[in-house]
Amino acid sequence: MLISAVIITKNEERNIARCLNSIRWVDEIIIVDSQSDDRTVAIAQSYGAKIYSPEWQGYGPTKQYGVEQAGGQWVLSLDADEVVSPKLAAEIRTACRSDAPYAGYRMPRLTDFLGRWIKHSQWYPDYVLRLFRREKGRFSPSPVHEHVDLDGEIGRLSHPLLHYSYPDLKTFFAKGDRYTKLGARDMYDNGRRTSRPGIWFRAVATFYRHFILRGGFLDGWEGWYIALLSSRRNFLKYKTLRTLHRSK
Repeated sequence: MLISAVIITKNEERNIARCLNSIRWVDEIIIVDSQSDDRTVAIAQSYGAKIYSPEWQGYGPTKQYGVEQAGGQWVLSLDADEVVSPKLAAEIRTACRSDAPYAGYRMPRLTDFLGRWIKHSQWYPDYVLRLFRREKGRFSPSPVHEHVDLDGEIGRLSHPLLHYSYPDLKTFFAKGDRYTKLGARDMYDNGRRTSRPGIWFRAVATFYRHFILRGGFLDGWEGWYIALLSSRRNFLKYKTLRTLHRSK
């Protein structure tokens, strides 16, 4: 078995079919589901996916659990709202069959925001390590902002992974609020602290970085909105961190 796709899910009936339809060519699909109460599991089963439902322990441990169930030589780790384009699929198959010395590959990720592909704003190219040899890679145990620890060299693919993450503002705020709380807790548990001026400084710096330094102005009003919303998200994350510290 050459390639195993590993996906974690939680109520992803709106996205999962689009994702799975783009990876029909892999040898195995592993779904690690966190007690979805919609049609996610039924849809995944219709694509022949293997379903596992362990207790939720955070993003890193849950993704690693999926890797441990995989039988392929290579693991393709995806989110349910991502799509592998035909060109990227061909590039992945070629990379996995080659004798290149790489233990894993990063690929650029192109994100859709309210129906528009964002080409700047610190969102692109957002290189992510999603393809790696199963015996060479392992997800970090972090409950949020997990990453793959890889034993070996890393190559790069050229075609983007398509990310349908923010079809509307409701989804943006829902995801933002969830990651804000998880990120603040993770920083607190790792000894991070901040001050009131520090909260405001990071918010302003975030807007400047997204809109000016990373060319968000080239993305039009969407770039301005992304910078503003990213600034808000960072403000709330550090405000939550300070609240956790003060309450302790």
